[in-house]
Amino acid sequence: MIVKKIGVDLGTANVLVYVKGRGIVINEPAVVALYRDNTVAAVGIEARAMLGRVPGSISVVRPMKDGVIADYLITEAMLRYFIGKVVGRFNIVKPEVMICIPAGVTSVEQRAVRDAAEQAGARRPANIVYEPLAAAIGAQIPVGTPHGHMILDIGGGRTEAAVISMYGIVVSESARMAGDKIDDTIAAYIKRRHNLVIGDRTAEEVKIAIGSALPVETELACNVRGRDLITGLPKTVTVTSVEITQALQDQLGIIVQTARTVLEKTPPELASDVIDQGIVLTGGGALLRHLDELITQELGVPCYVAENPMQCVAIGAGIALEHLDEIKRAQPTEEELLVGMYPG
Repeated sequence: MIVKKIGVDLGTANVLVYVKGRGIVINEPAVVALYRDNTVAAVGIEARAMLGRVPGSISVVRPMKDGVIADYLITEAMLRYFIGKVVGRFNIVKPEVMICIPAGVTSVEQRAVRDAAEQAGARRPANIVYEPLAAAIGAQIPVGTPHGHMILDIGGGRTEAAVISMYGIVVSESARMAGDKIDDTIAAYIKRRHNLVIGDRTAEEVKIAIGSALPVETELACNVRGRDLITGLPKTVTVTSVEITQALQDQLGIIVQTARTVLEKTPPELASDVIDQGIVLTGGGALLRHLDELITQELGVPCYVAENPMQCVAIGAGIALEHLDEIKRAQPTEEELLVGMYPG
């Protein structure tokens, strides 16, 4: 009987599932809709479509917050749904699963992810890998060599910067500033500047349509629909890329500072490797226009966006199952995590 090998990027905003030999098979929002009795109404794309559009009898929740489990039972239900979708309902052999976790999480948070995966149908013990390492593997960086490679993974809930060598994370830094906080900033700016209340989905659409880390050559604009703060009626305003770029400067500064802190803590030999190789950007946040140029300007180190940055973590998690022994040897033990010996 063939055992399916699955890599899961359990993100704050999206869940991606990679199956060996098939590639990315699931890419859906990390959203669950529940009835009053806590039974699941919908998961993923169907649940996201319900955001802000359902009666009080249905609640739409995101069980992941800042890259870690905020609601264990709902996360387990969501994982069961996605794993079941991949392996089929009547599969006797449990799949071998590798799930990503943020670098520097506590041993309790780590165990919660592992338990949720096992309860959702993964073969025991469920394997876990740190997100920056999975992102680097997915970006086809040779992390098994004794050279320093720097990764900057900007997800939905967290930005993680790390220097990796020999399948291990040498230095890491994490900030709770990423895609979701950028969306919140855009919504707050439009409310303050245009007296218009918009939802999370609209803010994300504005970010994708006209968001930029640096001023663009040709100014972009888009129409934004929402509720007028003064009249309470629906209203449409035009927002430009210049406005959004200015609104995001403080938040992007936190991302740059996270990368700077890692570079400052990196041993000299590895730092020289990073200057030669550059910084690799992964995660959905890497798609923000000119973010790589901003980081290059601020840090003086070349920076470039990985191919398929949103899929790197899930692909890397799947490939990591083939290097399980090396990764386990390089990861800190639970005792080291408890006494805070983990770099980062």
